[in-house]
Amino acid sequence: MTQKVALVTGSARGIGLATTAKFLEDGWKVIRVDWDAPALEASAEGLGDVHDIVADISLEADVNDLVASVTELTGGGINALVNNAGIADFGPMEDTDFARWRRIMSINLDGTFLMSQGFIPLLKARKGAIVNIASISALRASTLRVAYGTSKAAVAHLTEQQAAELGEFGVRANCVAPGPVRTKLAMAVHTPEIIAAYHDAIPLNRYGHEDELAEAIFWLCSDKASYVNGQTLAVDGGFESTGIGLPALRG
Repeated sequence: MTQKVALVTGSARGIGLATTAKFLEDGWKVIRVDWDAPALEASAEGLGDVHDIVADISLEADVNDLVASVTELTGGGINALVNNAGIADFGPMEDTDFARWRRIMSINLDGTFLMSQGFIPLLKARKGAIVNIASISALRASTLRVAYGTSKAAVAHLTEQQAAELGEFGVRANCVAPGPVRTKLAMAVHTPEIIAAYHDAIPLNRYGHEDELAEAIFWLCSDKASYVNGQTLAVDGGFESTGIGLPALRG
């Protein structure tokens, strides 16, 4: 295949869906992976050149099957892997039992590791790029995020390990750390007090948009970022620059 191919996990909605649209706009073929079959099907209408696969990236068997399917579909190579799938679970440290901790880690960290590890041969074949999606919580601590923030910080470091080892094969690995993004889910759970606090703490005085994240992810996968490797790019309106934690999030 001469057409560029991107694989995007967690692509039935939100940042993953916006990133899919950006790849398609530039003429890429996109393989979408999500565990939510109804959402994947519902979001496929009108997208274009996509191939959808239902899988749970936290399960090694699912990832192995996925690698086999994508190898057959593409002839053995992909140009980009976007590890976007993840879950958010916020709560006090005292209430975060080990089962809750492991659930977050199994998807956010283990899933990112399994996907990246499984697709190394296909990425080497086309000297492709990995973009892992972390969070601004990987870069600045806050309350209620002991599992989530730790998992995302680990993803950022995993990215550096990948860059150090895979660079000699022409495979680049970078990380995007989104700040607060105006998704339907965020707007449903963020109280007016939290929204106001974020606006006050973000120098651009607003939430980000999914399309803005997609632009950054696409750029890191593109030839325009051909010498960018091992970096974590905060796409956060300057939120990282303003300190640690927000009082409005402590309740």
